[in-house]
Amino acid sequence: MTLVGNWSYPTAIKFGAGRIKELPEACKQAGISKPLLVTDKGLAALPITQDTLAIMEAAGLGAALFAEVDPNPTEINLAAGIEVYKAGGHDGVIAFGGGSGLDLAKTIAFMAGQTRPVWDFEDIGDWWTRADAAKIAPIVAVPTTAGTGSEVGRATVLTNSETHYKKIIFHPKMLPAVVICDPELTVGMPRMITAGTGMDAFAHCLEAYSSPFYHPMSQGVALEGLRLVNDYLPRAYADGTDLEARAQMMSAAMMGAVAFQKGLGVIHALSHPVGALYNTHHGTTNAVVMPACLAFNRPKIEARLDRAAAYMGIAGGYEGFCARVVELNEMLGIPAKLSALGVGTDRIDLLTEMALTDPSVGGNPVAMTAENTKALFEAVI
Repeated sequence: MTLVGNWSYPTAIKFGAGRIKELPEACKQAGISKPLLVTDKGLAALPITQDTLAIMEAAGLGAALFAEVDPNPTEINLAAGIEVYKAGGHDGVIAFGGGSGLDLAKTIAFMAGQTRPVWDFEDIGDWWTRADAAKIAPIVAVPTTAGTGSEVGRATVLTNSETHYKKIIFHPKMLPAVVICDPELTVGMPRMITAGTGMDAFAHCLEAYSSPFYHPMSQGVALEGLRLVNDYLPRAYADGTDLEARAQMMSAAMMGAVAFQKGLGVIHALSHPVGALYNTHHGTTNAVVMPACLAFNRPKIEARLDRAAAYMGIAGGYEGFCARVVELNEMLGIPAKLSALGVGTDRIDLLTEMALTDPSVGGNPVAMTAENTKALFEAVI
């Protein structure tokens, strides 16, 4: 099956193998004539990045690159990126890479024209209205992993380097103007990253589907996203060159990010502080804590996951669904406990405090308290 499409949901998306060649056209569509390509350190030297810079240069867009992006980007990375953006006289950003590169790129485009500090635009109430919307630069997003779905998101995650708290920065105009989803760009992903990013997409769909808020559109998208990850992540992991599996996973990643406007929950509330304090891979952290979080939420989600399991072709309802998550983790080489990722119990009180202030807490079906959250951390570490 040839998986190709032009969609506008929730933004303009050019989907299909080989479509990175349409990057100059995408920049024109977004109104960008002198882009800065922003990606992470690990991707900068890889052939997919160098080939993309060559496409830009051949089209007269230059080949400007900023790659000082940490796995959990901070305001220090942001300041360095804004400096390069301004010094180069750029008029837009190409966000290229996984969640870290995409998030920092979007934040550079957002903040380059603002005068207030980035923390003034945290996703609280109507704080986003403080921004000068006319000064937000256009963004073309090119994901090279299939996990966060940041390419279709209106928010980014930034770690405060002093407090180690992860903050969600939000503005509607951070939604990229054009997205190029080319599954060929994900073929070279290491198996560990395929696994972690894939389970991140699964976590987004699962938490959106489980969230108690009313949003039937997100509910439907999340359910199909769960099915796609369940069916195609094992294939993408087993054979990185399986383009159909890679394409379906790119779709699932976008679906998770579209769906989670309905809400996230305890999985993300736990993984955000762990990632901030221990610099663990976000999707892998989500996968490790997922089985315990399913048990934590059981009183409120059992009937809902019975229906999901039936739709996904998993026998045994809620129990079967949970068993499948454990099976997926084992199949993908995901460790059973956070201690395998270097997380200890010595900072459990701080982790608990950070988890309870995470914005994801409000979307969890079961109320999180200091007592039950600390017990959950003890169980997952």
